[in-house]
Amino acid sequence: MKIEGSYEFKAPRERIWEILQDPKVMAQCMPGCEGMEEVAPDEFEATVKVGIAAVKGTYKAKVAIKDRQAPSHYVLSGSGSGGPGFMQGDLVIDLEDNGDAGTTLRYSTDAKIGGLIAGVGQRMLGGVGKMMVNQFFKKMESFV
Repeated sequence: MKIEGSYEFKAPRERIWEILQDPKVMAQCMPGCEGMEEVAPDEFEATVKVGIAAVKGTYKAKVAIKDRQAPSHYVLSGSGSGGPGFMQGDLVIDLEDNGDAGTTLRYSTDAKIGGLIAGVGQRMLGGVGKMMVNQFFKKMESFV
């Protein structure tokens, strides 16, 4: 399942980068996140409740930060599993100055989804995935 898009922030790139590196902020912005803790440098474990259509469940997730190139690029590599199935993928994040003391964040992923949750249908999953990413960035704005 491919998801890609962009989000505009009215803050300098360095500030957006700083927020994206804070695990406490990340946990507060992640839809359904019930807790996240660092288990090793740049590696985290989280518990996330997600519901898509009639398929709802709790996932144990692992997230690692890779390929960090401050303040413009990094990859969040994640996997999660729970009763409704599993998810796995890398989220590529790139930050660009947009010239007006603002930042354009571009993201892309090609996630793998399996189990009961995959039965919801790729079209619906793509829309829900994009909606959750936008909720994350909208919440992130409150920390700018």
